[in-house]
Amino acid sequence: MAETKNKIGVLSCTGEDCLGGTISRLATRKLMEKVRPGETVTLCLPLFLAGGEEERTFAQVHPTIALEGCDKCCAKKATEKYSAPVCDVLIVSDIIGKDVAESKALSTRYLTEEHNDMVDKVVDELVKKIDKIDSDRK
Repeated sequence: MAETKNKIGVLSCTGEDCLGGTISRLATRKLMEKVRPGETVTLCLPLFLAGGEEERTFAQVHPTIALEGCDKCCAKKATEKYSAPVCDVLIVSDIIGKDVAESKALSTRYLTEEHNDMVDKVVDELVKKIDKIDSDRK
């Protein structure tokens, strides 16, 4: 990982079978690339679970947010089992609705404006959490 001194990690859901997982990954990418580039990094949950020391060490040293597609909280559980407590959790299904989040996964090539609005809502909530973390660090 590049310079990570003041960065915040986001460990997003990898659920491939529901829309909440897709929305969480798209929100993480948008956050990193367009909204808070250079301030956040994503941690790879499969690599984290497979023993990725760089991922696990980052979460021990830096604030990390678990971005969950649903209330199973797999990313949070994995982080806390293999690394350290997360500093916050955001559950996509709490934002877009449980029925919507648990609906069938969708290929990104079929995203609608409604789906993009869902991504934006999740990003907005992530930004609030990041701002709070930054404020607490000062």
